Amino acid sequence: MKLLTVFRSSIFFAGHIATLIFFVVTAQVLWVAPASVRYAYIHLWARFTIRWLKWTCGVNYQVHGRENIDLSKSGVILAKHESAWETFAFQEFFPRQTFVLKQELLKIPFFGWGLKMMGPIAIDRKAGRKAMKQVIDQGTEKLAQGVWVVIFPEGTRTRHGKIGKINAGGAILAQRSGVNTYFVSHNAGQCWPTGSLLIYPGTIDVYISSPIEPSEFSVEEINQQLEDWFKAHLTPLSEFKTEVPKP
Repeated sequence: MKLLTVFRSSIFFAGHIATLIFFVVTAQVLWVAPASVRYAYIHLWARFTIRWLKWTCGVNYQVHGRENIDLSKSGVILAKHESAWETFAFQEFFPRQTFVLKQELLKIPFFGWGLKMMGPIAIDRKAGRKAMKQVIDQGTEKLAQGVWVVIFPEGTRTRHGKIGKINAGGAILAQRSGVNTYFVSHNAGQCWPTGSLLIYPGTIDVYISSPIEPSEFSVEEINQQLEDWFKAHLTPLSEFKTEVPKP
């Protein structure tokens, strides 16, 4: 089984990287196009990645609470961050979105170039208040344009079963913008663990909360609700729905 996992993971990453290079290189002609067009094109690669992951590694997913998403207006998504999976999968069931991420990611060849084309909010995490102001200013601007903002409040990927320190930036943006805010938890780290090149078959469960009206709560109260949501949906390893993909 371990050899099969290695083989399938290798096939996935080979296709993943090859298609990334193709999409990013061909997308360069779109710099003269509107941001929405650039997003739509790179978005195709993200959706392909999710399907390629299913075909090669047997990774499926199911969304609980999809009906909670109000598609009529933009919102803030405060989400668990366990792997690379969610950065692709969220584009399957949430509208056009942008991510708050560390600016170093934009320097990664091809991957960073593709990220830049999607108009992320790239911050210097060492900049303190300046970075916070950037998140609030650019996040508010994106929301006003109808673009959803995805923030991983833990700041970096955490192993499944762990909850990192929840930073205040996401809650502050939500509170000041007053838009619908969603808490999203999942167990992607059980299929695609952080720091690992091995991807395991199984079904990832995504839990989307009903939207809250952040202006009714303090930043501390928002983050407490978020932490409670994360804790309530930590899937024990014994309950993880593993699957053996067909050859």
